[in-house]
Amino acid sequence: LILIAINSINITNFKPVFPMMAFAENSFDLINHQRSHTGERPYECGECGKSFQRSSSLLKHQWTHTGERPYECPECGKRFQSSSRLLRHERIHTDERPFHCPDCGKGFKNNPDLITHRRIHTGERPYECPECGKRFTQSQSSELMHHRRMHSGERPYKCGECGKSFSRSSNLIIHQRSHTGERPYDVSTYTQNTF
Repeated sequence: LILIAINSINITNFKPVFPMMAFAENSFDLINHQRSHTGERPYECGECGKSFQRSSSLLKHQWTHTGERPYECPECGKRFQSSSRLLRHERIHTDERPFHCPDCGKGFKNNPDLITHRRIHTGERPYECPECGKRFTQSQSSELMHHRRMHSGERPYKCGECGKSFSRSSNLIIHQRSHTGERPYDVSTYTQNTF
């Protein structure tokens, strides 16, 4: 009922009566917000058929097909498809960590890393292995990926010297040292009390 009434008036200079609509500064904001409820996605990519609620989202998506990266880091020249990814990248140069854990104060360069870190404090493990039910803190974490290889038997890392395969790249690196004789850790620096 509220949306019908709002649609029937000129909302160019509309001042929201309801606090939850305070973000709608113009009619386009409100229309885009309404689409989040209706699921309407009128902007379709001619290349792959994926559709979007906003024309700006379609434009950014089309850059994945064209390879266009209009946002450039002034520090190193690396280019990005979105301003948010450029901003996240720029923190590499400044070591800025604006996202802080309220539990321990540790700082992070981006919010997804903070969310994952907070699971240490909460104990939350929202992602489950479909094979055995073991739970993990991240959906794409290396631990979950390596764990799933235990079930599948996949060993994608192969030694070029002897052909032996491994499920983890780190295990391959350690194995390759048996062929090269490399010993990256100087054992003589350790004292008897270290062990």
